[in-house]
Amino acid sequence: MSENTKCSSDTSCGTCGTAASCDAAAKAKHMEVNLQNRLSKIRYRIAVMSGKGGVGKSTVAVNLAVALARSGRSVGLLDADVHGPNVPKMLGIDHMVPSMGVNGMSPVVASDNLKVISMAFLLEDPDTPVVWRGPMKHSLFQQFLSDVDWGSLDYLIVDLPPGTGDEPLSIAQLLGQPLWAVIVTTPQDVALLDSRKSVVFARTLEMKTLGIIENMSGLACPHCGGVIDLFKTGGGAKAALELGVPFLGAIPIDPQIVTGGDAGVTIESADPKGSSAEAFRGLARQVETEIWQG
Repeated sequence: MSENTKCSSDTSCGTCGTAASCDAAAKAKHMEVNLQNRLSKIRYRIAVMSGKGGVGKSTVAVNLAVALARSGRSVGLLDADVHGPNVPKMLGIDHMVPSMGVNGMSPVVASDNLKVISMAFLLEDPDTPVVWRGPMKHSLFQQFLSDVDWGSLDYLIVDLPPGTGDEPLSIAQLLGQPLWAVIVTTPQDVALLDSRKSVVFARTLEMKTLGIIENMSGLACPHCGGVIDLFKTGGGAKAALELGVPFLGAIPIDPQIVTGGDAGVTIESADPKGSSAEAFRGLARQVETEIWQG
């Protein structure tokens, strides 16, 4: 509607010639107000990113969220990977669906202190591909943030799709400031090259980089106990040093993480006294320390 056009006093907005633009503007304003109201109840927003796929980003996001929730924090986990929404399966809640409440869609409660929303909950058949262009995905992200009743959270962990393209950009812009980033990499040079791009991407969007976590960092031999560097080791710490960001630690290769992810059992439940569970708890402590100091 132009500045010089308005509805006459005897014409309802439903019948005037500019009703469609009025409705669109009102809807956009309503969603923006809702978005800001939801975000105002979230203390810290953390995007878990990776420069490429296959580095265990979702595994890190899930286990970071679980570690924070088990420490008594109120945590939301947003699975923003529309085409590969694996978070519900990894938590063993892929059979559940969100409910509708008076304040919008209620996220699925995965455990004490942990709420989850994902595209996977909305698909009738898990084998159905989501064939969407960017604008539809942006609209979905906006609904996940503005229409979902997250309530009051200490942390919202967002599992971003890999790369530095359209979807991470949309999510980052919707989440606004302040927004923190955790960069996931493996020790291989090709993964490190892409993780460096993620750090620069975060800086470009004025995100606060909490640091780099090196996943799949060494395998403990089941026979002798020695560490086998299948994908090298130490690359994450080196990249963090060169880029001037904190190194958040290393997560070892652990078959229990793999089998647990397929079975919907996190390493914290499968082997709470093991080195992998302790590594994720250490990551959670390091993330909180970096946030509080920053």
